[in-house]
Amino acid sequence: QVQLVESGGGLVQAGDSLRLSCAASGRSFSGTAMGWFRQAPGKEREFVSMTWSSGVTDYADSVEGRFQIFRDNERNTVDLQMNSLKPEDTAIYYCAASRSGDYRKAQSYAYWGQGTQVTVSS
Repeated sequence: QVQLVESGGGLVQAGDSLRLSCAASGRSFSGTAMGWFRQAPGKEREFVSMTWSSGVTDYADSVEGRFQIFRDNERNTVDLQMNSLKPEDTAIYYCAASRSGDYRKAQSYAYWGQGTQVTVSS
């Protein structure tokens, strides 16, 4: 059974940092894209960051320069370091893996975690 389990969310103040972690089990994702999406109340799930097995990464414009994605293929994990957090970063953050199609679209991913809440107060 394939599972993605996120951890590391919480309540922080604007300007603080958080590090989210996603641990995959049940199969190796070393040859596929892994990354993060987020969904705020009343909004669609949106792309945050992605990393490929080659080490190439990409970020949404809204987080570029503040967030950094890290991948460990041996441990089958992907982390998201979030710095200089803003209230607009408040959302449930989801780990995603195994893409087929546009990597910025949520429907392209076969596997999802249950999500972890990040709340940033002003």
